Amino acid sequence: QDSKSHTEKFITRFARIYTPIVCGIALALVLIPPLFFGGDWHEWIYRGLSALVVSCPCAIVISVPLSFFGGLGTCSREGILVKGADHLETLARCDVGVFDKTGTITSGKFEFVRCECVHCHCIDKHNHRELLRIIAACERLSTHPIAKSICLAFGQFADDCVVTDAKNYAGMGVSAVVDGVRYYAGNEKLMQKIGVPFTETQLVGTAVYCCTDTEFLGDIVFADIIKTDSREAIDRLHHMGMKQAIMLTGDRESIAADIAAKAGLDGYYAKLLPEEKVQRVQALQQQGHTVLYAGDGINDAPVLSRADVGIAMGALGSDAAIEAADVVLMDDDPKKIVKAIKISRKCMRIVYENIYFALGIKAICLVLGALGIANMWMAIFADVGVMVIAVLNAIRALFVKNL
Repeated sequence: QDSKSHTEKFITRFARIYTPIVCGIALALVLIPPLFFGGDWHEWIYRGLSALVVSCPCAIVISVPLSFFGGLGTCSREGILVKGADHLETLARCDVGVFDKTGTITSGKFEFVRCECVHCHCIDKHNHRELLRIIAACERLSTHPIAKSICLAFGQFADDCVVTDAKNYAGMGVSAVVDGVRYYAGNEKLMQKIGVPFTETQLVGTAVYCCTDTEFLGDIVFADIIKTDSREAIDRLHHMGMKQAIMLTGDRESIAADIAAKAGLDGYYAKLLPEEKVQRVQALQQQGHTVLYAGDGINDAPVLSRADVGIAMGALGSDAAIEAADVVLMDDDPKKIVKAIKISRKCMRIVYENIYFALGIKAICLVLGALGIANMWMAIFADVGVMVIAVLNAIRALFVKNL
């Protein structure tokens, strides 16, 4: 009720104007012909009452909200939670899709590739136990998918660590005091912020660098796997008329280019901080596009709230992302974005069908009634009959074909 669609609000405003106008028309039909042209009072009272019956706006006032209720219910049944009819209406107009990489286009489940310590060059992860122990301890309190993968793979190495004063650096990484020493674990931007000389890895993958305030210790590299349904979802969005599908990520250029090519995206922007993602979305909006943004991380909350429609991945998504989003996907399937758009467009098509059908029939019957051609039975059809037809049409919003 608090987030009615623009169409519902328009219908409410329209009814406030429409009702006194049609009442005035009915009164004019009753008074003007008998007073000025000598018509039969009984005949014109009958026509005036017919006009009142015809003009009753029940068909529109009932069927339009019912169409949105049907659309919202269908989305819920498909595991897509839409937080209001206004978001469903906006979703139908979206012509540009912007996607976060980790957890949205990719699975967010990282596979270990390599660990390299500055003190040796062995690629056996067990021979870098101390570096892995420090990074796992720093990432222990983070909710980022990379942090979860690190803790899952190497968390046992840090079981005996005493971790205090953990801090998060948005879009860069984390730091923590581990056994009395301050360590930093994150991407190259965090290393540059700390000011420690480091060697950037050349492997295709997501690197987590580790350092102290004065010394670079090494890095570990994980590779994120693209979701099996991402390519199909992007192809379907293009087929539905989506003008652009763009990926925004904080990862390196090489990783972004590789994932974008595999997913069939139109473009990508790499090495972005959360505020830079917001700027990219705003730039698209200033070009006149209606933008949906899909993401899952706590760093995505600002851009999710700024996009015309924010879509959060509910299974892997952080609480902040879910709270900021307008739509929540319960199982992180990117094809659910396609289904949500399909449902929203069907819902809006039904809404406009009901509006045009109801107003068209009523206009015709009003004219015929004023001319004495239409009787009260036709007027009743134009009111109750049209309402029943519009409601039955609105119920179609409860059903959508499988992709």
